[in-house]
Amino acid sequence: MRSIERALLCSSAMVMAIVGCHDSTAPGDGTLPPGLTLTADPFITTGLSSPVFLTQPLNDGRIFVVEQTGTIRVIRNGVLQTTPFLDITSKVTSGGERGLFSVAFHPQYATNHFFYVYYTTQASGNLALGDIVVERYTTMALDPERADATSAKLIITTAHSLQSNHNGGLVSFGLDGMLYAGFGDGGGGGDPYQTGQDQNALLGSLLRLDVSGDPYTIPPGNPYVGQANKRGEIWAKGLRNPWRYTFDAATNLLYIADVGQNAREEVDVAPATQAGVNYGWSIMEGLSCYNATSCTQTGLTLPVIDYTHANGACSITGGYVYRGSAIPGIRGHYFYSDYCAGFLRSFRYENGAAVDQKDWGLTLGNVPSFGVDFAGELYIISGNSILKVAQGN
Repeated sequence: MRSIERALLCSSAMVMAIVGCHDSTAPGDGTLPPGLTLTADPFITTGLSSPVFLTQPLNDGRIFVVEQTGTIRVIRNGVLQTTPFLDITSKVTSGGERGLFSVAFHPQYATNHFFYVYYTTQASGNLALGDIVVERYTTMALDPERADATSAKLIITTAHSLQSNHNGGLVSFGLDGMLYAGFGDGGGGGDPYQTGQDQNALLGSLLRLDVSGDPYTIPPGNPYVGQANKRGEIWAKGLRNPWRYTFDAATNLLYIADVGQNAREEVDVAPATQAGVNYGWSIMEGLSCYNATSCTQTGLTLPVIDYTHANGACSITGGYVYRGSAIPGIRGHYFYSDYCAGFLRSFRYENGAAVDQKDWGLTLGNVPSFGVDFAGELYIISGNSILKVAQGN
C-alpha cells in the first residue's frame, strides 16, 4: 500500500461519562509532562489476516477487527474468537488498496443491531468490479455474536472501476448522529478525473447521510442541498484519499488525515459543524501548490500539519485524539503514523495550530490503522498484529 493509501472516541454520552473527556493538556495546563514516554505493547499477535480497522462500540468485552479480505473478527476479553462476526469475502474484491476497510455501529446498536461497512465490491448485478459500497447489516436474531450476512441493505455506492487506488475507506457516525463516509478521488496520479474540486462528484469528498431514511436522506444542513450540478450528500470537498478521520467530542472538531501524492502528507482540522469545507486537493498537496509555483488558495482550508516523504514516509495513517484515562499526560493529543515509515507522532490542536508536537521514537512497521476501545484507550494495527499504547517506564 501505498498498498493501502490513504465508534468514535468520546462520541457518546456513555464514553464521556467513563473517561470524562477532560483534556489534561488544554490551554493553560502546559506542555507534555517532562520525560513522558510511550510503548506499544502486544495485544494480539497471531490469528489475524490483514487487519485494517478496530473498534469497540459497547462495553461488553468485545472488540471488533476488520480484515481487508472481507471478514470482521471478534476479540473477547483479549482472546481472538475463531468464528467471524461477519464474512462477506464473496462480495469483496481485495488486494492492494481494495477490500473491506471499516465498520460503524449505529448509535442505537444495542437495540436496533444495525452496523455499516465500507468496501470495494466484486462485479455483481449493477455493481462493477471495484465500485465503492456502503452497506448496512444486522446481527442474527437468535445469535447476537454473529451478523446475518443475508441482511445486507445497500446505502450508497459510486463507480470506481477504472483505477484500483484511492478508495477512501472509513464509514463513521458523527457527533450529530449522521453517517459519514470518506471517498477517495478515483485513483491514478494527480487527480486525472478532476473529482477533487468537482461538487457534482461523490469521489474526492466526505459524505454526510441521515440513515434514519430508506436507505438515507440528505440532511438539510449539508452545503449543496438543492443546488444544481452539486451532490447534496457532500459535506466537504478537496480530498485526495481520506483513509482515516475522526471526530473529537470534547472539542467538537473533525480531524482528517489525507494521503498526499508524491511529496507531502497532511492532517486537516475543522469544526465538526462546519459545512462545505474545501481541503484543497488537487490545487494543493499539503501546504504546497500542486504541480505549480503558485496557486489561488482563496476559500481553501489548509492543513494544520504536513510532512514530506523524507526518511521513508509514503502514506499518512490517521488515528484519534486520546481521551482515555490510563495515560493522563497525553489527553487531547491527536495521534498519527505513516504506513511506510511506521513512526508514532502526536500533536495538540490549540488556537488553529498544532502545538506540543511529539515524535515518540517508536518504529512500528507497516501501520494501516489505529483503533480505540470503549474506555478511550488507543490501539495500533501493525502488520498482522494489534498493539496497545501504554505509558513507558
